[in-house]
Amino acid sequence: MSDDIAPCPLCHHPEDLKRMDGPLDRLYRLCGRCRLISVDPTNFPSREEEIARYVTHKNGIQYPGYVKFLVRALKPSLPYLSGGASEGLDYGCGPVPTMSILAKKNGINCWDYDPIFFPERPKGPFDIIFATECIEHFFRPADEFNNLSVLLKRGGLLTIMTETWTDLDRFATWYYSNDLTHVCFYHEDTIRYLADAHGFTLLESDRRRVFILRKK
Repeated sequence: MSDDIAPCPLCHHPEDLKRMDGPLDRLYRLCGRCRLISVDPTNFPSREEEIARYVTHKNGIQYPGYVKFLVRALKPSLPYLSGGASEGLDYGCGPVPTMSILAKKNGINCWDYDPIFFPERPKGPFDIIFATECIEHFFRPADEFNNLSVLLKRGGLLTIMTETWTDLDRFATWYYSNDLTHVCFYHEDTIRYLADAHGFTLLESDRRRVFILRKK
């Protein structure tokens, strides 16, 4: 690895990083240890660029398609919750919280957190945390997953939703990599790595986008 490439932001492995071609004139690197594809920090979007992109999303309870999309993460999580009232958190909820509304309809007292739009730090601990379509935005994923673990009760659930990469040959034309605000791209093996590294057990996945983990 040359000195101008930062270590993997998830596993911090200083070697076995491979430069990759990709869209948007950015420097990408593939970690041979955890299989995370990450954007070099010199190519991170500015806060202004992030906000400009996020406010264009058609998110909200009024959009049936978006609601149906989130239910793909909510519905399979519910059977793993123990009986009684549950405390939840929508981590990275964006400008228009929606998951928390859906969760409350299912008996989960769900709070909202977003570093830009709802920046008040959640206190926890929580029975379940939803991280839907946000982990691809993490500049420092190892720190973020450590924080998520701290916010969860022992035995609590972390439900992740992010589209995983499967084919390096298609990475440059993949719609997910062509979003300026996406800086981390996870493989199915990456999810398994982060589960082991951060004290989780992988309970269920659709092997493509939704992963349900339990804190040990």
